[in-house]
Formats: sequence, C-alpha cells, structure tokens
Amino acid sequence: MALLNTIISFFTSNRLSQIEAFTQRADIIQYEQLRYLLDRAMYTSFGQTYKFGSIENFRQFRERVPVVDYEAYVPYIDRMVAGEKDVSWPGMVKWFAKSSGTTNARSKFIPVTKEALETCHYRGAKDVVMIYNNNNPDTQMLTGKCLTLGGSKKISKMGDSQTGDLSAILIGNSPFWSQFIKTPAPKIALLEHWEEKLEKITATTMNENVTSLAGVPSWFLVLLKHILKETGKTDLHEIWPNLELFIHGGINFSPYREQYNAICKKGLNFMETYNASEGFFAIQTDPNDSGLQLMLDYGVFYEFVPLSEVGKPFPKTYTIGEVELGVDYAMVITTNGGLWRYMIGDTVRFTNLMPHKIVITGRTKHYINAFGEELMVGNAESALEKACKQTGAVVKEYTAAPLFMQGDAMGCHQWLVEFETMPDATDKFVDILDAELRKLNSDYDAKRSGDVTLCRPLLTVGRKDLFFDWLKSKGKLGGQNKVPRLANNREYIDSLLSLNA
Repeated sequence: MALLNTIISFFTSNRLSQIEAFTQRADIIQYEQLRYLLDRAMYTSFGQTYKFGSIENFRQFRERVPVVDYEAYVPYIDRMVAGEKDVSWPGMVKWFAKSSGTTNARSKFIPVTKEALETCHYRGAKDVVMIYNNNNPDTQMLTGKCLTLGGSKKISKMGDSQTGDLSAILIGNSPFWSQFIKTPAPKIALLEHWEEKLEKITATTMNENVTSLAGVPSWFLVLLKHILKETGKTDLHEIWPNLELFIHGGINFSPYREQYNAICKKGLNFMETYNASEGFFAIQTDPNDSGLQLMLDYGVFYEFVPLSEVGKPFPKTYTIGEVELGVDYAMVITTNGGLWRYMIGDTVRFTNLMPHKIVITGRTKHYINAFGEELMVGNAESALEKACKQTGAVVKEYTAAPLFMQGDAMGCHQWLVEFETMPDATDKFVDILDAELRKLNSDYDAKRSGDVTLCRPLLTVGRKDLFFDWLKSKGKLGGQNKVPRLANNREYIDSLLSLNA
C-alpha cells in the first residue's frame, strides 16, 4: 500500500503545486477564471444581452451584469429546460440538479453542464482524495470502498432535459470504474424511498471493506446507528475495522462530532467540504484548521457582498483580492454551469487570506432579526457548542425563531431542541447559551440589555425523533434536506411544535 500511495503522490505533485499557487496568485487565477467564463459564453443569449465581448475588466463586468437570486434566474432556466441552446452557456444543458436543501415546497432547478461536472464537481472529489493522501501518507483508505449516502431523488424527465438530486446526477455520469471503489451499487444509492434505501444499504454494506464515508452528517448518523442496531454492535470499527475517514458537508459538523466519536472509539479522521448543486467550492486542506480553502480554478469566479449591501440591485462586491478577515459576506458566484453573478444564499467569513480559507456562517435568509439583533447561524452554532460542553448535553437537532411581544410581555427567542443527551440542568443550558450569544453578537447583547427589548431565551425540549417525523411528513427524508436552524418568522417552529406531543 505504501508503494501505491507513493505512485499516487508522484502523479498528484503537479496538482498540489497548482493549489499552492493559490496562496501567491489568488487574484490572478480568479481573473483568469472570469476571462475564461466570459469568452466561453460570449455568443450565448445572456452574453449578447450584456455584451460580454466588450467587457475588458472586472469593473465593467460588475457595472454591467446585475447580482441575482434564483427567482430572477428562473426565466433563463425555463428556457434551458425547454431545450433552448446557448441561453447562458454554450450548447444545450441536459441536466438540472433539483435542490432539496430547504423545506420550501417549491424546488429549485440548477443547471449542471458537462464542464461543471468535469472541471468542478468531479475535480473537487479528486482533489479531496489527493489532499487526504498527501496529509496521510500511510493511509489505507484506497484498499477499501467509500460508503456514500446521497439524495433519494430519482432521475426524471423535465421537458427535453433530466432532473434529479445532485448526487443522482453525479452517480449517473460517473465512470464505470468508480463502482469498484464505492458502495452501495447505483441501483440502491438512487432508491427514492428513504426507509427502503436504509434497509438495503445496511444489508449490502455491513460485510464490505468500508474505509471511508461521504455524506451529510445528520442523515449519515441515522444510517450508521441503524447499521449498529442491525448488527448488534456498538462501535463502527467492529463492523469495518479499516474505517478511517468521514468526508462531510452540507451542515455544521460541530453538533454531531461527539456522536460520531461515541460510535468510533478507535478514532476517525474528519474532512469537511463545501459543495452544493451550484458547484464544488472549498476543501478542508489542513485537519488541524477548521477553515475551508477556496478552490480557485474550478470554473467559478467568486465575489463577496457585505451583509449591509444584500438586497440592493447593484450591491458593492469584493473580489478574492479585496476581502478582509472576520467580516460576514454573502457569496456570489459566476460558474461554468451558466450562472452569472448568482447569490447562492450562503454567508461566509474569511479566517485566512494566504491561502484564502472560509467558514460558513449561515444563510442570507436564515437568521433572526425580529428585534434588531441580527443573529446568524454561526453565532447560534458557537453558543450551542459552549452550552453543550458545559452541561454535558448533546444536541441532535434544533431550530429557533422569535416569540413576538404580546401585551406587556417582551419578545424573546424560542429554541426548540431535540437532545441526544439532555443537559445536566436546562436552566443552566439556557443561561450559558444566552451569555455566549451576548459575547458573540453585540447587537444581540444590546437588545438583551436590561430585558427591555429582548428577554432571556425560551427553551422547548423536542420529543424523540421530532425533526425526523416532521421532515418525513413533508416528504423530505434523506439527502441534503434539513430544517432551517434560524428563521425570522414562526413558520417552521410552529409546524414542528404541532407535532411535539
């Protein structure tokens, strides 16, 4: 195996050098990406509308092309779905990823071009393996299989195109040899019904030599606990002795780390990625650093919008060479999937600039600002982590929303939490949560001052499997589906509370 790792290292040395160049040439590499995108799409309908042929620099690009969200992009997507060629990317787009990352009834259909598959999504997956191998020269990962858990959406026709969960599209277009290094087989991986897929993955993988896992932490935990129950084991290494790595993404891993450690007592390496239907964006290149390094040559051009600018028709944006540490930005992407100055909806903060590393701090639409407190998901995750450590609690799932002023009563935040392990004292848990939020967020602290505007948080403990049952009731089991952590209204929390009996 050492020889195999040496051979792999030899062939990947050039790619490692390219990634190393991100440190010194980030802005140059990104401008080259923008130039490539503009040149490729010059003769598309979108390119003709905004006169790509005469754009000579980023300033002209920023002034000419508006920043848009999904709703503004729908007319272009409808044309692509209908089979029209050269809309926002050359040729006809045959694949659309049906976004299932939210609980909204209306689905999003994200174009996935051949270029996006090859130079973004698949290149990202290859880089993950290469980087892990470089960081762990004695790894045995490639002696076994990677257990992957994707979405439960079947491929279906939509006009002249096909649509499905991104994982289904990736599986459907992956080379035949990938089946020898992954499990389960595609026919099981693509099963539509979660419970059926859970049973068949369990039956077919418990006797495999699984050396790595890849998927969303919350749903993977459900699968792994089911496998442990069916086998009568308490530790995953009793089933898969050579298991060494979990590649995860999609949600913050902090609330789940202790639960994974509890079922992998021999230890497990964790590696986070930032990939979405719109593209593969960042990789945790250093296991001792939680920051994710932006991959700058995947056919994606990045811009970053200060939160104060979000919502403006032409918000002020910053390139990779202009961003600052410690500032929350909404991320805007231009991609070889035919998305132009598209606000993906995630907010990020830079933790390092050489190379550029980020942490995901939340969603532009998932926050609480009912009282001027501007509470973001990143604040919530950090405060919950401290509250758990100091009270012995383990949070399984949670959501929070404002409880608005009624009569003489002041408003507050209501936290609905399903615990894997209850805190030693719920009042202590709330006090620590509140205190940490005040430390992390000056706006929250100001509104909490003297209980004048915002009172102490209200904790409601959710029953066992509350969040699972709620997602099941909405047909949202598996894949990327998740409950919004924070909401500025009570739509989600009231629906959950109706099931909390």
